[in-house]
Amino acid sequence: MSSLTSSKLNPDAAVSRHVIPAGEPWVGEVKAGQTVRLLDLEGNQAVDTLFYGVANPKERYDPQRTLRRQGNVYLTTGSVLYSNLGRPMLTIVADTCGRHDTLGGACAQESNTVRYALDKLHMHACRDNFLCGCLHDGRLAKGDIGANINFFMNVPVTPEGGLTFEDGISGAGKYVELRAEMDVIVLISNCPQLNNPCNGYNPTPAEVLIWD
Repeated sequence: MSSLTSSKLNPDAAVSRHVIPAGEPWVGEVKAGQTVRLLDLEGNQAVDTLFYGVANPKERYDPQRTLRRQGNVYLTTGSVLYSNLGRPMLTIVADTCGRHDTLGGACAQESNTVRYALDKLHMHACRDNFLCGCLHDGRLAKGDIGANINFFMNVPVTPEGGLTFEDGISGAGKYVELRAEMDVIVLISNCPQLNNPCNGYNPTPAEVLIWD
């Protein structure tokens, strides 16, 4: 599988551009044939992302099918994201970071207390962002939140089969681009985590760009 691949798309030609503030959610649509770029503006920022079919939001990104078919737990250029109905949803067509996590999941208030300390319960988390995005979109509900992709996040698998959260391998201006194979809803939490190095302990903005 290829890895680092740059894009020829001109940001000035994008039909849509939106900066997601540090720690905030975003939800939008990408039509079949369009390309969406997730841009790490300042570096070392985790962008937790879920995908759903517009025609049927119960059709969603399926990590098990995706990882089994590509034989790799990380995503990069050439990776095809499959739905729970076994259909291609998106294909990664450019990637200047080189590896994206599929195993670490989304932070939640509950997991923050288990992993870090009871007094972390009040801290904002990705699951809260996903819930806010679902409410804003209107087609999605709490039960639609499943296992997500952590773009730009570095979660190595240890020899014993465990996971560790490490400093990101991304940097300012790095991006990943995906071509939509069907009309998709994109639900993003620009991760607000402050307890592990996935954001360098300092959440920063990210940008979404879409081209026809």
